[in-house]
Amino acid sequence: MLFYIVDDDEAVRLMLTEIIEDEDLGEVVGEAADGSHLDGQVLTMRNVDILLIDLLMPSQDGIETIRKIRPTFKGKIIMISQVESKELIAQAYSLGSEYYVQKPVNKIEVVTVISKVMEKIRLEKSIQDIHKTLHAVIQNDPSPSGQKSVLPAKQIREAGQFLLSELGISGDIGSHDLLDILDYLDQFEHEHTFKNGFPALKEVFGGVALARLGERADEQQLGKLAKASEQRVRRAIYQSLNHLASLGLADVSNWKFEKYASQFFDFTTVWKRMGELKDRMPQSGSAIRIHMKKFIQVFYAEAKRIHLEG
Repeated sequence: MLFYIVDDDEAVRLMLTEIIEDEDLGEVVGEAADGSHLDGQVLTMRNVDILLIDLLMPSQDGIETIRKIRPTFKGKIIMISQVESKELIAQAYSLGSEYYVQKPVNKIEVVTVISKVMEKIRLEKSIQDIHKTLHAVIQNDPSPSGQKSVLPAKQIREAGQFLLSELGISGDIGSHDLLDILDYLDQFEHEHTFKNGFPALKEVFGGVALARLGERADEQQLGKLAKASEQRVRRAIYQSLNHLASLGLADVSNWKFEKYASQFFDFTTVWKRMGELKDRMPQSGSAIRIHMKKFIQVFYAEAKRIHLEG
């Protein structure tokens, strides 16, 4: 991983560089004492993966800098600051920052946070690879047929059940539909390898309905079950959004909030829901739209990663 550090304190820049390089997290390819010296295109040209930036700097602060570079810089951002204002930190999150490191810099915290961001980068890359083969481990399957092997249903469902618990929806009625979706996608990948992209949601819910009712079911029965399943999943995803937003509202440094909120949802969505919860707006009154396909893609990719690495 390639890092760039922006902080007006030279000692902090030196300390972060030493931690990153001593712990073999990657290489620091540049640094600056102020946000005004930063350019998104330069970061992109240098292939920077992770930017560490102080929130408060004399000439141009971190908030303004993130706002300036975001149109061109697509890497990950970690905030560094002594500021404990939840509003200011949440504003940085809403602009695309990933995590928060508090000053004075602590080696264990820095390593932990950077490791989480690196894990997210790897997850996003694996999601991109879904359109090819998802995971290199499956690509290199040595089976004589050269085909990918399907994970035993119990194993991928166990990984899925763990994720549902982490997301706060293990007991939700829609959780059963999400586990069935894992089974369907695993079989779909085995047969089609996502060569034409991730299947449409209509196809996913239709496939799950067919697996439940069998070949003898008529079109009306399949359509009714697919629609009901989609509604249950949508409610479950909203419930997960509520759960994560509640964690973030209580403490933006909560590790589950940091790990899952921006993985499964667009952070602007999480930020809006946090604002609604702060104003005590019930879920039924929310106008927030969720990206269901993104949630399902991440859910599947993460479940497979947990299984393969476990």
